[in-house]
Amino acid sequence: MRIRIIGTGVMGRGIAQWAATAGHTVELADARPEAVGEAIGFVGDMFGRAVQKGRMSGAEAEAALDRLVPLDSVAARGDEVELVIEAVREDLDTKAELFASLERALPPTTMFATNTSSLPVTRIAATLADPARLAGLHFFNPVPLMKIVEVVPGAATRPDIPVTLAELVRASGHRAVVVADTPGFLVNHAGRGLVTEALALLEDSVAAPAEIDRIARDVLGLRMGPFELMDLTGLDVTAAVIDSIWAGFRHSDRLRPSFLTPNRVAAGLFGRKTGQGFYDHRPGAEPPSEPPVTGDAARPVWIAGTGPDADALRAALPQAVREPGSRAVVLVATWGAAVSAAVAAHRLPAERTVGVDPLSLSTRRPVLAATPASDPVAVADARAVLASGSGAVSVVRDTHGSVAQRLLASIVSVAASIAERSLATPADIDLAVATALGYPTGPLAWGDRVGTRRLLELQTRLHDGTGDPRYRPTRWLRERAELGLPLTTPAYPLESQP
Repeated sequence: MRIRIIGTGVMGRGIAQWAATAGHTVELADARPEAVGEAIGFVGDMFGRAVQKGRMSGAEAEAALDRLVPLDSVAARGDEVELVIEAVREDLDTKAELFASLERALPPTTMFATNTSSLPVTRIAATLADPARLAGLHFFNPVPLMKIVEVVPGAATRPDIPVTLAELVRASGHRAVVVADTPGFLVNHAGRGLVTEALALLEDSVAAPAEIDRIARDVLGLRMGPFELMDLTGLDVTAAVIDSIWAGFRHSDRLRPSFLTPNRVAAGLFGRKTGQGFYDHRPGAEPPSEPPVTGDAARPVWIAGTGPDADALRAALPQAVREPGSRAVVLVATWGAAVSAAVAAHRLPAERTVGVDPLSLSTRRPVLAATPASDPVAVADARAVLASGSGAVSVVRDTHGSVAQRLLASIVSVAASIAERSLATPADIDLAVATALGYPTGPLAWGDRVGTRRLLELQTRLHDGTGDPRYRPTRWLRERAELGLPLTTPAYPLESQP
């Protein structure tokens, strides 16, 4: 295929490298003609590195480089061009002007694609004389390594174009998912589940950013904690995406932004690119250290309650005493509920009772929850007892669901709401999110690991206990829990009705 890529910044260069490597002839154009030569030189260097690493042969790299064709004008005539991929700045007027010139220069059979990540594809297409020829083709940076592409048909896009683009992407070594033209498309929308809930936990003073990140990595298995991620991408960018998606979905409670971000953005606390964010990235700055374990690991512990969570805690601590002596630390496993509620319900000694997140028991980081009544010595001793088996134990403030439960519930809820609206299929949601965001598995499959009924119990308790509509269980989850189906089960196919 002959593809014209317009815009030779980071994304344009990456797309050009991907397309040329896959065997396509790639025309490169930019508003600054000198930028085209720079881009070709950059891509050539990338091919050279691939040869050094054994990923390409010298002949393959030379052939791929020969497939890059520089253009002096973005609107050069091109009767053989089958596809144009636009990767210019995120401005509707700029894109509209570009596509107007392309409509005059290229035949009606040429497909148009925009790599926009924030503008509605339908709005861009509406500026064309023929809006049916344009769709979204959203790549992720770095393009050669992020092997997932969102294909986004606009409201007027011809039905054959998304099919053709998806086939092109797959034949060229990446995975393609077809998603609806909605705010954030699929991946950016789904990613709000993690960061908005992390900010909500910080609002509630449940734990510091570093502790939340440790729990996200060690309990949930994320490659990077949410605050590390926001510092990497830049809080200015993250806050703008959160606000635009929330506004686009008419102020959905599930996507509600945090009051913490505007002042941090105004102060320039963007993260790595400004030197300070949730972490200090200035030269010589030390990362936050984890508090040492100082308690009495030999202190007796007694496990309160019955049921699977209490049984799992007893299995993890076989040394637990059978009777609640006057000195024993009382451990209570909480699922979607607060430790304070367990203290009140079972008349436990408040000063010696500490919560344990059952989601963390089988991981390398058990998580304890302390209430305002908890004796600091009892909490330190409980930490020492659990640290003897794992080495790392986090202590957070008591909240409904604890840190990992709230993060996971939000990740799954946002993904379930995407499926519920038919914005993408369950399989595509899991594929795109796991690939683009580096989650250990797709969010719906992740919920299935926990179990739909157990997850419904978690979300119901979060909603009932806090009264916050952000935790309201989705119809997608409730329906599948009631039917005994996994979250990955697609909706009933209406088109098959007689």
